[in-house]
Amino acid sequence: MVQEGFKILESEYGKGGVKILHVSKRGAVHTIQELEVESLLTLATSQDYERGDNSDIIATDTQKNTIYVLAKQHGIASPEEFGLLLATHFISKYPWVVKAKVTITAHPWERIVDTQGRAHNHAFVSTPVAVRVAKIEYARGGRPIVSAGIRELRVLKTTQSAFTNFVSDEFRTLPDMDDRTFSTVVTADWIYGSLDSTLDFDAAHAKVLATVLEVFAGPADKGIFSPSVQHSQHLTQRLVLERIPQVEQIAISMPNVHYFNVDFSKFTRIPGLKDSTAGEVYGPVDKPSGQIKSTLGRAELKSSL
Repeated sequence: MVQEGFKILESEYGKGGVKILHVSKRGAVHTIQELEVESLLTLATSQDYERGDNSDIIATDTQKNTIYVLAKQHGIASPEEFGLLLATHFISKYPWVVKAKVTITAHPWERIVDTQGRAHNHAFVSTPVAVRVAKIEYARGGRPIVSAGIRELRVLKTTQSAFTNFVSDEFRTLPDMDDRTFSTVVTADWIYGSLDSTLDFDAAHAKVLATVLEVFAGPADKGIFSPSVQHSQHLTQRLVLERIPQVEQIAISMPNVHYFNVDFSKFTRIPGLKDSTAGEVYGPVDKPSGQIKSTLGRAELKSSL
């Protein structure tokens, strides 16, 4: 009998786009979490694909209901903790689930501050400075792998950035730039190597975000010099690993968002335009753009024996 020369290499299924607003009311002070959740499960067999046998399938609608029920039963402290709760549930309740993956995107909300500088008890404003994400992968027999991240963090500074002394050959047209506008949209993902009891996911996320902004901007009065996107990226990663010992590695992507000087040399008939001190005018160019990506992890310490 001739066997088929095919094998399912990977499979997973689940529910995406499960949106949820969780409101915790403790006295007069309310707290909110708005999340979008995706759950994906990998089963021990592929009988559903190969034979149309659905007896092991936990329906995607059931997965959606599970998300709502566990949020009601346990609340939502942070995206990472809720993701851990969901992944652990799927692994523990269904013995034939060999891997559970939960990805969560959190919508950013902050408390409204009143005219006296007080944070409001129950009113919030959407503050899309950056989008927070979390991802949990739990394979049966292993341990949960928790990662977190930042999306759509757009930053810009008008000076204290340069790009010089790069390769000069017959293909180069870009001049050295001793002072330039530096803008990027930061994407960051980090993996927690340890989930010890001292780890505060909210505090860790806030610390990474603050570190990105600190290295990019520097002190308010004088800023900080950046010789390249690569160097700023590396300094950010080093500081994150130094400040958060539970983080095992961090990957950052920082594409160039270009703003180029508008050429006013053709407007010779407009008096005083060339010498105007009213400000500089730049034109944004979104494509093509430079792509700078790297991952920094902790080096293994070699034994001195």
